[in-house]
Parts: sequence; C-alpha cells; structure tokens
Amino acid sequence: MDYRKVYEKWCTDPYFDEATRQELKALWENEKEIEDRFYQQLKFGTGGLRGIIGAGTNRMNIYTVRQATQGLADYILEQDGAARGVAIAYDSRRMSPEFAKEAALCLNGNGIKTYLFESLRPTPELSFTVRELHCIAGIVITASHNPAEYNGYKVYWEDGAQITPPHDKNILARVAQVTDFAQVKTMEEQAATEAGLFHVIGKEMDDLYMEQLKNQCIHPEIIPDMAKDIRIVYTPLHGTGNLPVRRVLQELGFTQVTVVPQQEEPDGNFTTVPYPNPEDPDAWTLALKLAGKVDADLVLATDPDADRLGVCAKDTKTGEYVRFTGNMSGVLIAEYILRERTKNGTMPDNPALVETIVTTDMAKAVAGDYGVKLIEVLTGFKYIGEQIRFFEENQSYHYVFGLEESYGCLAGTYARDKDACVAVMMLCEAAAFYKKQGKTLWDAMLDLYEKYGYYKEGLTTVTLKGVDGAAQIQERMTGLRKNPPKNLGGLRVQALRDYQSDIRTDMETGLSSSTGLPTSDVLYFELENNAWCCVRPSGTEPKIKYYYGVKGVSLEDAEEKLEALKADLI
Repeated sequence: MDYRKVYEKWCTDPYFDEATRQELKALWENEKEIEDRFYQQLKFGTGGLRGIIGAGTNRMNIYTVRQATQGLADYILEQDGAARGVAIAYDSRRMSPEFAKEAALCLNGNGIKTYLFESLRPTPELSFTVRELHCIAGIVITASHNPAEYNGYKVYWEDGAQITPPHDKNILARVAQVTDFAQVKTMEEQAATEAGLFHVIGKEMDDLYMEQLKNQCIHPEIIPDMAKDIRIVYTPLHGTGNLPVRRVLQELGFTQVTVVPQQEEPDGNFTTVPYPNPEDPDAWTLALKLAGKVDADLVLATDPDADRLGVCAKDTKTGEYVRFTGNMSGVLIAEYILRERTKNGTMPDNPALVETIVTTDMAKAVAGDYGVKLIEVLTGFKYIGEQIRFFEENQSYHYVFGLEESYGCLAGTYARDKDACVAVMMLCEAAAFYKKQGKTLWDAMLDLYEKYGYYKEGLTTVTLKGVDGAAQIQERMTGLRKNPPKNLGGLRVQALRDYQSDIRTDMETGLSSSTGLPTSDVLYFELENNAWCCVRPSGTEPKIKYYYGVKGVSLEDAEEKLEALKADLI
C-alpha cells in the first residue's frame, strides 16, 4: 500500500482517535510531510523504537507503541514469561507517561503482568528493577539525550541488559509480524488491576536501588571529613536524575550540593536548553554560571533518563572549568576504582574492565598497569551488560567496571546498563579523595596523562534525514569498504576491521583474521602511533558517526594530531 493510501486510512478510520485524525487532516496539502510520516513503519531496531512524536506510521504515538508492544508480548508468551511480568519506567519527555501506560495495558491485554513506576525514574533503576523483580523483560519510555520532539522505547531482557542476540532479532521478527492494528490487544486499567495484571511500584524499589548505589562506595569514611569543602553544582537538565542524585549524595554525607534551579523540574520541552545532552556545550550555560557564583569544585549534568553523566572540573591555576569528555570521566573513575580496590584488598579474582571499541585506548593502559583483563565489545552499553552475564555463566572473570565514550559507565553489577547516578557518586567520592590530597579532579586527570600518555578522542556526527539520507549513509559505508584509505591524518593505516564481514585485514601483509566480535555495520581503521578511527551508522537516528583517537606527548600535541585526523576523515 502506498504512503498516501495509508495516510488517508489514518484520516478516516475510527480506530484512530479524533485528535490524531484532525492532526493528519491538517496536512492534506503538505505532501512532503505526509510522505515522511508514512513512507515507512517506524523501525523497531535491536534496541527498540526512537522517533519524532506525532501521528503516522513513522512517528512515536500510542498506536506505534501498542504495535511494538504486541510484538514483544507475542515473544514473551512464546517464552512462557507472562507470570514473571514486565517492569516499565519512563522519563520526563512529552507523552512518556501515556506511552508507558499504553505499553502496560497492551501487555495486560495479552495476559502478561506489568509493574509500572508511579512516576518518572532513571533508566538504570529500571535495569535494576527487572533483576530485582525477576521479570522476563523491561521497557523504558525515553529518547535519552535526543531533542525535545523525540521519544523512544527501549526493551530489556531478564538479565537487566538491553536486548541482545538471540532475543533482539526474535523480538524484531515478532514486531514485524504485527502488520494490522486489529492484531493489537489492550484492556482497561481497572479491569487489568482487578485481574492482578497491572501493578504500580515506587518507593520500595527506590530504597533498594539506593542501597545498591551506596554499596559501590570505596572510601565512605573520607566523605564526612571533606563534605563541607567539596562544592558541587548539579543539573538534571529537566530529567529524571534530580531526586536520586540528590538523595545518594545527601545520604553519603555531601552537604554543599547546589542544583540549577531553572533546570530542576521535569520538563519535556527542555525549555532552557536547545539539546538536553551533556555532550553539548550549550547545555552547560546555566550550570557553569552558577558554578562561578558558588565557586564549585565540580559541575555535573545528567541527561533526561539519567544514564549519561557530563562533568566539568575546576582548573585552580586558571580558575576556568574544564569540560571532561566521556572518555576522560570514565577512565578517571576506572583508574580510581582499580587503584583503590587493589590497595585495600577488595579487588576480586580475575577482574575485568569492559569498554566499547570506540572508547579511549587509555583504558587499555590503565587495565594493564593493574593486571586487569581488558575486554572490548561493540558500540552500545548492552554489550557491556552482556559481558557481565557471560562472566557469571562461565565463571571466567569478575566485572569491576565498564565504560563507553558516550558519557556512560557502570560500577557494580546491580544493573546492566550505564548509570549516571552511580557515576555521580563515584566522581564525587574521587573528588573528596583527591581534595584531601590538595588536588582537583582536573589535577588527577593531568596525572593520568603524565603517567599513561596524552590520549585524546573525538566524534563527528553527520545527519542525513529521510529516504535519501539512508541511501547516502550506505553509500558512504560502501565507498569506504571498496576503497579503504591507506593514510589518514598523515598516519599509515595498518589494519582494517570490517565487523560486517567479520574480517580484520592487515594492510601491510594482506593477511586476514576474524574480528572476534558479532556482525555489525562498523568499519575500524588501526593506524600507526596508537591512533585509530571508526565509522558506523547510528542504530537509532538518521546519522553516520565518525570516531577517532590519538596519543600525544602533550595536550597540544594530541590536539594537533586529532585535528589532522578529523580533517582527513570527514
């Protein structure tokens, strides 16, 4: 059926509510907008849905949410998981509560129990809850750090991690089979409650989650001594982090915590920021202004679903605040954990540090220094969570820490997704630890550079929207595969890893071997002098991403090398 016929069906079919039909009828003469809304079904990827909120098959709305949930329900029933149930959380975005309830009631309509949070919660708390309640699956309604017009739908499996093989492909296949809204089941909330299928959860789970966060603390004794001297500015960027972050810091004993008042309350329009992402410099304007007023030691920002943490630390020599990348904050926490656990004898046997292939190579140097196994996985924290399960199943390693460049990390195994709340806690503890030595977090970072080398990384994202954009992204990937560069940024390409074909090719000898990782549309170039770059399409947005990293002998040297590599790559 062509997109115009589908559009006209949505405009007239009484299955769709009056507001939806009126929204679409107003577009009758706007053929380009109609095409964009209906040229495809919003794709259910390996992580779930993500798209612009609005009416249409290529939009996030109650109908596409129900359709995806019906596919998930069909798979859960095949796995005999109805009685175990599904935990559901949501963030501060527009329509998040409505989408969460629609998902719950669709599952209930299929006879599957649900546990829906009473109000917004961080994504990592949902990961913890799936494990705590022994659910078969979990759902989070969030578009993470995307702009305000987006929302999304993430699926978790029983281990608390986002779905990985074989469940991701199997669920995707079931969702694809839901081609008619007549296949979608739902029920009224009162009937679902009376049937013992619809449950509301809240404070009891918060308390359990909070205890798990505090259990990751290595030196709780230092915090009361230094708490009055550590000034912290925090912004939840209108998201879910406000209550849990403030609570964990308060219960640990930090007393000088100031929250950016304009960004404290949940707001799905994110009215004070153009883009609610701690990776975006513009998101820091209000927090840094407040930090200057209160003379803060560190400034923290979490994204809307509180799984990513951004950090700025004061440089006491210049009085300026240095913005850390996710690589910097992640490796700072990693080194602190490895060093202090080694010192106090709490490092487990066969410890492992897990990172994604696009994360800083400094982690390799740090892990090697402490005799910790370093394991690389594909991009996406779900693969780090998957490693924890593998370790438990085969009793090979003990997970100590996991990090990815996109501002995500996890200390502990209580959850299986990145957790900004525990990252806040660990960084504030580290700040107290270093302040007792007369150092700032930036001083500690400089110490790491001096010891391990000046590693620096970058990311450039190119957005290519619509039908033509998807084709252009594939053209770029195909071109790099057919004609891989021999030099990038003045550095020789030593090897090419093509994860789609699972082949690593030595560019000097021509010899090939396996990449050792699952199949994925990713190209990775190994360069001389500890440099590298990686190219992949985004799995959730119409974007192609270019990652790159170098190792220099100083901050300036690393910056020059990185800029040369970037200029040649993009």
